[in-house]
Amino acid sequence: MLDSASFPTHSNRSLSVPQDHSEGFDVLVIGGGAAGLYSALCLPDHLQVALITKDNLMVSASDWAQGGIAAAIAPDDSAVLHIADTLQAGVGLCEPDAVKLLVEDARPCIEALVDLGVAFDRSGEQLAMTLEAAHSRKRVLHAADTTGHAIVSTLALQVLKRDNIQVFNQTFAIDLWIDASGCKGVCLSQCVPDDDPLARPQIRWVPARAVVLATGGGAQVFSQTTNPAASTGDGVAMAWRAGAQLRDLEFFQFHPTALSQPGAPRFLISEAVRGEGAYLRDSKGRRFAFDYHLEGELAPRDVVSRAIFSHLQTDESPADKVWLDLAPIEPERIRYRFPNIVRVCKHWGIDVFHQPIPVSPAAHYWMGGIICNLNSQTSIPYLYAVGENASTGVHGANRLASNSLLECLVYGAQLKHIQLAPELATLPSGVCHEELLTDDWLNLLKHWRIQLPQLIWHSAGICREQGLMDTALAQVMQWQAEFDHLSISRALQLLPGEQVKLPATVTASDVRLWGEMRNLLTIAALILKSAAFRTESRGGHYRSDYPTAQPQWLSHTVITGAAIQAVALPTQDLHQHRES
Repeated sequence: MLDSASFPTHSNRSLSVPQDHSEGFDVLVIGGGAAGLYSALCLPDHLQVALITKDNLMVSASDWAQGGIAAAIAPDDSAVLHIADTLQAGVGLCEPDAVKLLVEDARPCIEALVDLGVAFDRSGEQLAMTLEAAHSRKRVLHAADTTGHAIVSTLALQVLKRDNIQVFNQTFAIDLWIDASGCKGVCLSQCVPDDDPLARPQIRWVPARAVVLATGGGAQVFSQTTNPAASTGDGVAMAWRAGAQLRDLEFFQFHPTALSQPGAPRFLISEAVRGEGAYLRDSKGRRFAFDYHLEGELAPRDVVSRAIFSHLQTDESPADKVWLDLAPIEPERIRYRFPNIVRVCKHWGIDVFHQPIPVSPAAHYWMGGIICNLNSQTSIPYLYAVGENASTGVHGANRLASNSLLECLVYGAQLKHIQLAPELATLPSGVCHEELLTDDWLNLLKHWRIQLPQLIWHSAGICREQGLMDTALAQVMQWQAEFDHLSISRALQLLPGEQVKLPATVTASDVRLWGEMRNLLTIAALILKSAAFRTESRGGHYRSDYPTAQPQWLSHTVITGAAIQAVALPTQDLHQHRES
């Protein structure tokens, strides 16, 4: 577990990108959100660590997290209750050992955050707790409605104080370096200079004795999402290309209440608002959620999202949104708990004290990902995954609210057990290609970046069926073939040690666009294949042609390369007990 007392406080080193890192690092951590930051801090401090972020530090979905972090630490709560709530939300697909680790290691992680200075809200001397959907107790800690920012900013400051951690800003991870013995490093595209994404890219292979993927989710594959632009499934796509096992990619959580105001981004209206007492109302002002579940607005997220989706289809007064009414909450409570929501809504012309907030569902969290054991180890030696891009087994078919930030911390802390390759690999001698880009590749990338998310939202969003998914998959595969034949694709698909000299007009942001589009096409195809494979409805995966859960599908969907199969629980070969 993280020991805050061991952090040096004398350094105030600013972000930097070393210009000569050809000798490599002990560990490369890919991702600057809560999972990447906490993982880097929990690694033994004698290791030389590089933290790679494709934006700047703290630009991540973690930083956007509003509601809070779940932990069974209140006197009236218990690990047994938290485990039971998590398993129930997961609809039969949680791994019990993984859930047990998540819940039982929550307290020391929370204590570490408090020691580091995270300013959680308090009730007197005690940490304040709120209720969120599908929790049987008030167990969600919060820092107003910007909990993710409070955690990530604190962790980032600690990372900058660590002399053994170097931060690479504006650096995009293109591919993993894999050989028969495991993961050997990463191919990176780095801005030169490092603070200008319009600068020319420098593409190089960096050796490492271990790599940690903490790149977050992939909800940008949907046109309607609460996630930041950086959530393009990079870690999952890279791991799949490297041959790692993936699991349960069909399970996406659609948050019920994203701001639905013309011109506004799909800003998340935290579930904690409903936990504090807000109601959902339809176009007639009727509180409709209880028509679909006994818990009404506090039913599991997938249930509430489908309730809104279904109600909008059957409402006699058709609309594309419902309304979240905060009137039942005391105004002072709203100001204290949700200042950021109040501020954002006001910016878009909504006074939450006198009018309801227009909302509709949007893609929010990916339950599936890269299969990991209890030490965050993937199926490839020396490759680890933490956070939303990992499939630890804690979320099953539907994540319990506010378990995601907790997962970042608990499973990042397991990297104290990290196993490193005996030595750094030596890069093979590779030629340097000088490429001329002859086609209209940039405009095609921009076109697909708009068209693909719209296609996946309509074919594999809240409600799915075979015909739409088959048509969408055929279109994705056609775009993939065209993408592979682009001159920029031929130039950038490099073997370890190979280098490329691109035309001076190609910027680092262009290379990032190419890499993100490559990853989005990959995960779009994988999601569609997984969703078509599972012929039932369960958790975040709902099919109108198979609308009920089936006992024969009490299995994980596992993908390795082109192969897809159902694997019954439990997966004992991968979920081994923790090292002592």
